[in-house]
Amino acid sequence: MMQDISLVTGSVLTLFLVMGVGYALAKLGMLAQSTLPQLSKILLYAVTPAIMVDCFQVERTLEMDRQLLEAGGVLVGIYLLYIVLGQLCFRRRPPEEQGVMRFSAIYGNTGFMGLPLIDAVLGDEAMMITVIAIGVFNLASWTHGVACIGGKENSSLRKAVLNPGVLSFAVALVLYLARVDLPWPVGNAAKDLADLNTPLAMIVIGAQMASADLKETFRDVRLYLVSAVKLLVMPAITILVLLPLHLNGIIFTTLVILSGCPTGGSSSLFCQMLNRDSSLAAKQVTFSTLLCIVTLPLVTLAARILGT
Repeated sequence: MMQDISLVTGSVLTLFLVMGVGYALAKLGMLAQSTLPQLSKILLYAVTPAIMVDCFQVERTLEMDRQLLEAGGVLVGIYLLYIVLGQLCFRRRPPEEQGVMRFSAIYGNTGFMGLPLIDAVLGDEAMMITVIAIGVFNLASWTHGVACIGGKENSSLRKAVLNPGVLSFAVALVLYLARVDLPWPVGNAAKDLADLNTPLAMIVIGAQMASADLKETFRDVRLYLVSAVKLLVMPAITILVLLPLHLNGIIFTTLVILSGCPTGGSSSLFCQMLNRDSSLAAKQVTFSTLLCIVTLPLVTLAARILGT
């Protein structure tokens, strides 16, 4: 038990230390806020696809096929449940805030924070499940998520399919199913790019937090409401739903940890893309990321205990 607590807490603290580097660089003027969108694009268009391909470059087995199908089916069901529950939340808030708050409560930082944490706590065995979670996340966020923030008129199945996360996931899955091994120079390049995810993503998140007015952020009651749902309620619901299914321990633990990740930066990006006020989304990302240093170790520990 104590070893698990130490491992989980240490892993989360490691991520926050790297975030601290990004925060310090931004505060010292060595990393401009104007460069962060470009760094985010590197993560989105190069690093994430490389992770997808690299994770699926493993030997295909019947057991692996079964686990991937099981994880994918469960993830689709979980997101549908999240979407239904999200519609029940924040009904008393103004219409222009409801969509952002619901998106922030449903869609977590699966790629930039979930992947490094899963890698540190569970290792390579759980990475393919996390990649599937990113694929489902992208489909859900580019359809329901976009409609949530910008209205149904802005939601498009074409955009949901033709984004780097889904496209690279499809390519990686085809390579896996066809048992295609990449030539070693290509495979090594994909692995090197994938290894950038943890340090680069944490530095970007830390630098984004440096621009926030923390005093104003901690006074915003809305952020406490959304964070309570995202960091505590969603993981609790996920545990209650998954326990009766008696899933493989790795699948159970991975999905619970991912459910406890803080609000994803895509909420702010979608607000900017759809010409909505992104200030609430940006503050929510910052606030939930700060709070997860306490909640995420607890969620991860619960997942490891209940998943054994």
